Amino acid sequence: MDDVLAILREFMVEQKIDYLLVNSTNQFLVEYNVLAENSRFHLTGFTGSTGDALVSPNEVFLFVDGRYHIQADLEVNHDFVTVIKLQPGEYFIDSLIKHIPEDATLGLFSKKNSQHTVEKIYKKRKVKLLPADPLDFFKSAVKTEIVPVDMKYTGLSSEEKIKKIVLDDDEAILLTNQEEVSYLFNLRDYTLPFSSKIKAKAVVLKEKALLFEADKLDSFEEFIKNLDKKIYVDKASINAYDYALVKDRAEEMIQSPVKLMKSIKTEAEIAHYKTAFQKTDTVMMNVRNYIESNEGISEFDIARKLEQEFMIQGALSLSFNSIVAKDGNSALAHYSKSSSKEFIEEGSLILIDCGAYFAGGLATDITRVFVKGKPDPLQKLIYTTVLRSFLHAYNTELFNGITGYEIDLRTRNFLKENAVEGFVFNHGLGHGIGISVHEAPPNLGQSSIAQCPLENNMCFTIEPGLYNSKYFGVRLENSCYINDGKINSFVKMPYESKLIDYSLMTAEEKKWLEEFGVI
Repeated sequence: MDDVLAILREFMVEQKIDYLLVNSTNQFLVEYNVLAENSRFHLTGFTGSTGDALVSPNEVFLFVDGRYHIQADLEVNHDFVTVIKLQPGEYFIDSLIKHIPEDATLGLFSKKNSQHTVEKIYKKRKVKLLPADPLDFFKSAVKTEIVPVDMKYTGLSSEEKIKKIVLDDDEAILLTNQEEVSYLFNLRDYTLPFSSKIKAKAVVLKEKALLFEADKLDSFEEFIKNLDKKIYVDKASINAYDYALVKDRAEEMIQSPVKLMKSIKTEAEIAHYKTAFQKTDTVMMNVRNYIESNEGISEFDIARKLEQEFMIQGALSLSFNSIVAKDGNSALAHYSKSSSKEFIEEGSLILIDCGAYFAGGLATDITRVFVKGKPDPLQKLIYTTVLRSFLHAYNTELFNGITGYEIDLRTRNFLKENAVEGFVFNHGLGHGIGISVHEAPPNLGQSSIAQCPLENNMCFTIEPGLYNSKYFGVRLENSCYINDGKINSFVKMPYESKLIDYSLMTAEEKKWLEEFGVI
């Protein structure tokens, strides 16, 4: 870290900037960037999927949301890094600005920050856009292996999707979001771990679209510079560098038509998801039985068994780095170490959060919690409370225009009413699923992205949790979809009867539980 910080401080002097934002993402603004290309990781040692770092003249600040509060504390060197723990509903940019004096100049890498982010910061502080990140020497060579997705999984051909986008002759849409490009062209790439997205950008014209793959981005820049049309862009997903290529031809889209189209799954995609989750349920059940019937196994052994079981079921890749966390480790919402030194013992609580990609290229996601042997009263109390909160969220009576924000708030209020001292719910209730395991819309949380109304065939997770770093954490997650104005679960995996304190449940809650059953 010392060498990396020295490189950045020298760079800051050369660029005549006082502060520098160091990002976790790449030019495609992905959430799950490989660590080899994650500049924030090289600076701080923090391995979480999201969270950026601010280099000041004397300090380094790392900003993380509730999923990573504990993990960040465990991974960084606190002699060099101060962890800023964002609370539910607290925005990163607002917190960032508080740490930058009004007369200071902040350096932003134009390829690693969205135009929306740049503009929002620019209103509050002086900004200098920087074309290149000095830590990009860590980057590996681009490898791609793009494959088509059969239309039996997509329900629509690429041509049919493109025809749904209405443009005049003098209009174009620039797509730089990898999920949207992958969706529009029915293409996937599994060469990177935990991803099915292709590395590419696209330009949509009237009745046709042009694809620029990763090795053709120079020609993309030349094309976009000379495109004499009104160019629609999504400022939240286009980086500032690409936005500058468009300049005064840019027209902001409030909502990308491709993003909205992608969020509402076709009947073929819903059918594929049902099959994919049947396989995911089978994997989870087999791993549960593995834990029950084996002694002396570790988190690592369970994670390896998970991957083996997914491959047996025909998975092409895991959709994210599986979380296998026992006891205190389960309090880290995104713990991903799966240590070979953490052995399962009598009374150990084990949280497993996993998913995979199958032939249709859509991510599955499920979380279950088990206990080896007999649970203690606290384990039963927390498990039952989280289960009850899930059942209330899942059985929310949907009205026209209801948002994920409202379902999250209701569930959050339920957990407050049934609070257990020392245990906290410090992340959003759920997220959209699709080509990436985290997509929006839809979203179930307290941020602005959760204000989108929920519609039929939108797919998302419901995953309440309670965590205490001194004891353990419980999260129960089902991936769901809306059909005929009701939430339906893709996940059919039953719950653990020995972890349920039925005396805490109402008759209505017990009736709701019958849909999933117990084992």
